[in-house]
Amino acid sequence: MTKLPDFEGLAMFAKVAEEGSFAAAARAMGVSVATVSRGVARLEERLGARLFNRTSRQLALTEFGGTIAEKAGDIYRQAQEAENAAKEMSIHPRGLIRLAVPMSFGLRWVAPLLPNFFRAYPEVSIDLHLSDATVDIVAQGFDAALRVAALPDSSLIARRLCRVNQLLVASPQYVQQCGRPTHPRELVGRPCLSYAYRASSDVWRFVNDAGDEESVTPIGPLRVTNADALLPMLLDGLAIAELPEFIAGEYLADGRLEVLLPEWHLTRGGLYFVTPSARARPARITALADYFAQHLSELVWYRSR
Repeated sequence: MTKLPDFEGLAMFAKVAEEGSFAAAARAMGVSVATVSRGVARLEERLGARLFNRTSRQLALTEFGGTIAEKAGDIYRQAQEAENAAKEMSIHPRGLIRLAVPMSFGLRWVAPLLPNFFRAYPEVSIDLHLSDATVDIVAQGFDAALRVAALPDSSLIARRLCRVNQLLVASPQYVQQCGRPTHPRELVGRPCLSYAYRASSDVWRFVNDAGDEESVTPIGPLRVTNADALLPMLLDGLAIAELPEFIAGEYLADGRLEVLLPEWHLTRGGLYFVTPSARARPARITALADYFAQHLSELVWYRSR
């Protein structure tokens, strides 16, 4: 015998006890009389005792049936309440969202969007996890994540929101003092700062419009787990580094940084809203995905915030 309780049998028994007949219970539950009869008979066999005394004209609870009818009714009502609450949540955005976002992007571009999101959806709350380390959203129990990457194939459902390119940058002071490189090979021997969580390890891969490819391993005095930590070295004219557009943009706009090797391209990726599955997605997740799509799909990185 299975250790799982016969919830269906208990529900049918409770409804028959409440309605006073198999036919009325069947109508209320939207099933056949035969289905209800089989469910109650199965429960009786499982429990080893009769629940009803049946005659051609009357149906009455046995003493045993009377002792468990109230508890069975409570189980049925609780199941109905749970199902109704779940349906309500699937229609109206409400409840908690566990969301993972890269730290720099989250602080610059996600956190400023949250006040208006909560105004629009006051019954939704967000547990915002900010980290540059890639999280396993299934294993770690996240409902969704924003990822900045050239996203590999996976079992996750990914919705592309906008492009995000990586740029090779340095300050005007660095260019004035050390000269401007004209080819990726000229980066060898220069102080090149690195980022620990690059998807393609510590190698910078360049491609130009002609299809030529060059790979360079950055070697320098600083390696970081958050790209914002590269900025003081860059702004002080001490090194070269790769930055995503959403960090570099404001510094390029006011001239504190400039793009090196503009005819060569580093990673061309995007911003993705990622979830474990698109099936039976709660309304709160759909609302957040649509909100981000509305506000993050046409970003202008090259501006002062």
